[in-house]
Amino acid sequence: MALPWREVPAGESLRRVRAFRDTMARRRTIRDFSVTPVSMEVVTTAIRAAATAPSGANLQPWHFVVVTDPAVKRRIREAAEEEERAFYARRASREWLEALEPLGTDWRKPFLETAPVLIAVFEVHKSEQTPRPYYAKESVGIAVGILLAALHQAGLATLTHTPSPMRFLGEVLGRPAHERAFVLIPVGYPAAGARVPDITRKPDSEVLTVM
Repeated sequence: MALPWREVPAGESLRRVRAFRDTMARRRTIRDFSVTPVSMEVVTTAIRAAATAPSGANLQPWHFVVVTDPAVKRRIREAAEEEERAFYARRASREWLEALEPLGTDWRKPFLETAPVLIAVFEVHKSEQTPRPYYAKESVGIAVGILLAALHQAGLATLTHTPSPMRFLGEVLGRPAHERAFVLIPVGYPAAGARVPDITRKPDSEVLTVM
Protein backbone atom coordinates (compact mmCIF):
# COMPACT_ATOMS: atom_id res chain seq x y z
CA MET A 1 0.00 0.00 0.00
CA ALA A 2 1.09 3.58 -0.54
CA LEU A 3 2.47 5.40 2.49
CA PRO A 4 -0.25 7.79 3.83
CA TRP A 5 2.31 10.49 4.69
CA ARG A 6 1.34 14.08 5.50
CA GLU A 7 4.18 16.54 5.27
CA VAL A 8 4.30 19.29 7.90
CA PRO A 9 5.83 22.68 6.98
CA ALA A 10 9.15 23.35 8.72
CA GLY A 11 7.89 26.17 10.93
CA GLU A 12 4.78 24.25 11.96
CA SER A 13 6.91 21.17 12.63
CA LEU A 14 9.06 23.05 15.12
CA ARG A 15 6.02 24.65 16.75
CA ARG A 16 4.38 21.27 17.24
CA VAL A 17 7.42 19.58 18.71
CA ARG A 18 8.08 22.49 21.07
CA ALA A 19 4.47 22.41 22.24
CA PHE A 20 4.71 18.67 22.84
CA ARG A 21 8.00 19.10 24.70
CA ASP A 22 6.49 21.79 26.93
CA THR A 23 3.43 19.65 27.64
CA MET A 24 5.51 16.60 28.56
CA ALA A 25 7.88 18.68 30.69
CA ARG A 26 4.92 19.33 33.01
CA ARG A 27 4.23 15.61 33.43
CA ARG A 28 4.99 14.36 36.93
CA THR A 29 4.55 11.02 38.62
CA ILE A 30 2.07 11.33 41.48
CA ARG A 31 1.23 9.00 44.36
CA ASP A 32 -1.77 10.83 45.83
CA PHE A 33 -4.84 10.31 43.66
CA SER A 34 -8.32 11.77 43.89
CA VAL A 35 -11.23 9.32 43.79
CA THR A 36 -12.84 11.47 41.08
CA PRO A 37 -13.92 9.15 38.24
CA VAL A 38 -12.22 9.39 34.86
CA SER A 39 -13.71 8.92 31.40
CA MET A 40 -13.38 5.31 30.28
CA GLU A 41 -13.52 6.49 26.68
CA VAL A 42 -10.46 8.68 27.29
CA VAL A 43 -8.60 5.75 28.86
CA THR A 44 -9.43 3.28 26.11
CA THR A 45 -8.61 5.83 23.41
CA ALA A 46 -5.19 6.37 25.01
CA ILE A 47 -4.67 2.60 24.98
CA ARG A 48 -5.60 2.50 21.29
CA ALA A 49 -2.94 5.16 20.73
CA ALA A 50 -0.42 2.99 22.60
CA ALA A 51 -1.34 0.04 20.41
CA THR A 52 -0.13 1.97 17.34
CA ALA A 53 3.47 1.56 18.60
CA PRO A 54 6.02 -0.13 16.36
CA SER A 55 6.89 -3.70 17.34
CA GLY A 56 9.27 -6.45 16.29
CA ALA A 57 7.89 -8.12 13.12
CA ASN A 58 4.66 -6.19 13.80
CA LEU A 59 3.58 -8.90 16.26
CA GLN A 60 2.25 -6.31 18.74
CA PRO A 61 3.18 -8.35 21.84
CA TRP A 62 1.09 -6.42 24.35
CA HIS A 63 -2.15 -6.75 26.24
CA PHE A 64 -3.74 -4.03 28.38
CA VAL A 65 -6.10 -4.81 31.25
CA VAL A 66 -8.16 -1.92 32.64
CA VAL A 67 -9.20 -2.39 36.26
CA THR A 68 -11.89 -0.33 38.00
CA ASP A 69 -13.46 -2.95 40.30
CA PRO A 70 -12.69 -1.94 43.93
CA ALA A 71 -12.40 -5.56 45.07
CA VAL A 72 -9.87 -6.38 42.36
CA LYS A 73 -7.90 -3.22 43.10
CA ARG A 74 -7.76 -4.22 46.78
CA ARG A 75 -6.42 -7.67 45.88
CA ILE A 76 -3.78 -6.07 43.66
CA ARG A 77 -2.77 -3.69 46.44
CA GLU A 78 -2.49 -6.48 49.02
CA ALA A 79 -0.36 -8.62 46.71
CA ALA A 80 1.82 -5.69 45.64
CA GLU A 81 2.43 -4.58 49.23
CA GLU A 82 3.48 -8.10 50.18
CA GLU A 83 6.17 -8.01 47.48
CA GLU A 84 7.15 -4.45 48.37
CA ARG A 85 7.60 -5.27 52.07
CA ALA A 86 10.06 -7.99 51.07
CA PHE A 87 11.81 -5.60 48.69
CA TYR A 88 12.35 -2.85 51.23
CA ALA A 89 13.23 -5.26 54.05
CA ARG A 90 15.46 -7.79 52.26
CA ARG A 91 15.87 -7.54 48.48
CA ALA A 92 16.92 -3.94 47.89
CA SER A 93 20.58 -3.00 48.26
CA ARG A 94 21.56 -0.08 50.48
CA GLU A 95 22.52 1.87 47.35
CA TRP A 96 19.08 1.30 45.85
CA LEU A 97 17.29 2.37 49.02
CA GLU A 98 19.44 5.51 49.22
CA ALA A 99 18.49 6.37 45.63
CA LEU A 100 14.80 5.98 46.50
CA GLU A 101 14.97 7.97 49.74
CA PRO A 102 14.51 11.45 48.16
CA LEU A 103 11.29 10.21 46.54
CA GLY A 104 9.81 9.28 49.90
CA THR A 105 8.56 5.86 48.80
CA ASP A 106 8.04 2.79 50.98
CA TRP A 107 6.12 -0.49 50.84
CA ARG A 108 2.74 1.18 51.33
CA LYS A 109 0.82 1.56 48.05
CA PRO A 110 -2.58 3.14 48.80
CA PHE A 111 -2.75 4.60 45.30
CA LEU A 112 -3.50 1.11 43.98
CA GLU A 113 -6.94 1.49 45.58
CA THR A 114 -7.57 5.23 45.45
CA ALA A 115 -6.75 5.73 41.77
CA PRO A 116 -10.01 5.23 39.88
CA VAL A 117 -8.32 3.20 37.12
CA LEU A 118 -5.42 0.78 37.01
CA ILE A 119 -3.94 -0.26 33.67
CA ALA A 120 -1.95 -3.49 33.81
CA VAL A 121 0.32 -3.92 30.80
CA PHE A 122 1.48 -7.40 29.82
CA GLU A 123 4.09 -8.72 27.39
CA VAL A 124 2.58 -11.45 25.22
CA HIS A 125 4.98 -14.37 24.65
CA LYS A 126 4.81 -17.57 22.62
CA SER A 127 1.94 -19.98 23.17
CA GLU A 128 -0.13 -22.39 21.10
CA GLN A 129 -2.17 -19.43 19.90
CA THR A 130 0.52 -16.74 19.65
CA PRO A 131 3.84 -16.72 17.76
CA ARG A 132 7.21 -16.07 19.35
CA PRO A 133 7.61 -12.29 19.70
CA TYR A 134 10.74 -10.41 18.70
CA TYR A 135 12.03 -7.59 20.91
CA ALA A 136 9.03 -7.95 23.21
CA LYS A 137 10.34 -5.74 26.03
CA GLU A 138 11.44 -3.02 23.65
CA SER A 139 8.11 -3.10 21.80
CA VAL A 140 6.01 -2.97 24.97
CA GLY A 141 8.24 -0.26 26.40
CA ILE A 142 7.59 1.95 23.37
CA ALA A 143 3.85 1.32 23.68
CA VAL A 144 3.90 2.28 27.37
CA GLY A 145 5.72 5.51 26.54
CA ILE A 146 3.00 6.44 24.05
CA LEU A 147 0.34 5.50 26.61
CA LEU A 148 1.82 7.76 29.29
CA ALA A 149 2.10 10.64 26.82
CA ALA A 150 -1.49 10.16 25.63
CA LEU A 151 -2.89 10.07 29.17
CA HIS A 152 -0.93 13.17 30.13
CA GLN A 153 -2.13 14.94 26.97
CA ALA A 154 -5.67 14.12 28.13
CA GLY A 155 -5.07 15.85 31.47
CA LEU A 156 -4.71 12.68 33.54
CA ALA A 157 -2.02 11.86 36.07
CA THR A 158 -0.18 8.54 36.15
CA LEU A 159 2.32 6.47 38.07
CA THR A 160 4.49 3.64 36.74
CA HIS A 161 4.47 0.92 39.37
CA THR A 162 6.76 -2.09 38.97
CA PRO A 163 6.83 -4.28 42.08
CA SER A 164 9.23 -7.16 41.55
CA PRO A 165 8.35 -9.92 40.95
CA MET A 166 4.93 -9.21 39.42
CA ARG A 167 3.66 -12.73 38.83
CA PHE A 168 0.81 -11.97 41.23
CA LEU A 169 -0.67 -9.53 38.72
CA GLY A 170 -1.36 -12.19 36.13
CA GLU A 171 -2.82 -14.44 38.82
CA VAL A 172 -5.15 -11.78 40.24
CA LEU A 173 -6.31 -10.75 36.77
CA GLY A 174 -6.64 -14.29 35.43
CA ARG A 175 -4.21 -13.80 32.56
CA PRO A 176 -2.71 -16.80 30.73
CA ALA A 177 0.79 -18.02 31.53
CA HIS A 178 2.30 -16.68 28.30
CA GLU A 179 1.47 -13.10 29.34
CA ARG A 180 4.06 -11.52 31.63
CA ALA A 181 3.34 -8.41 33.67
CA PHE A 182 5.39 -5.43 32.46
CA VAL A 183 4.06 -2.45 34.43
CA LEU A 184 1.03 -1.36 36.45
CA ILE A 185 -0.19 2.20 35.81
CA PRO A 186 -2.60 3.93 38.22
CA VAL A 187 -4.54 6.63 36.35
CA GLY A 188 -6.63 9.51 37.64
CA TYR A 189 -6.50 13.08 38.88
CA PRO A 190 -4.18 14.37 41.62
CA ALA A 191 -5.72 14.59 45.07
CA ALA A 192 -6.25 18.09 46.45
CA GLY A 193 -2.94 19.30 47.83
CA ALA A 194 -0.99 16.45 46.20
CA ARG A 195 2.76 16.97 46.45
CA VAL A 196 5.62 15.59 44.37
CA PRO A 197 9.39 15.39 44.99
CA ASP A 198 11.43 18.42 43.93
CA ILE A 199 13.38 16.82 41.09
CA THR A 200 15.32 18.23 38.14
CA ARG A 201 16.05 16.86 34.68
CA LYS A 202 19.55 16.27 33.38
CA PRO A 203 20.84 19.01 31.04
CA ASP A 204 21.10 18.42 27.30
CA SER A 205 24.87 18.08 27.65
CA GLU A 206 24.38 14.86 29.62
CA VAL A 207 21.66 13.24 27.54
CA LEU A 208 22.18 14.53 23.98
CA THR A 209 25.02 14.00 21.54
CA VAL A 210 24.89 15.29 17.96
CA MET A 211 27.54 13.88 15.62
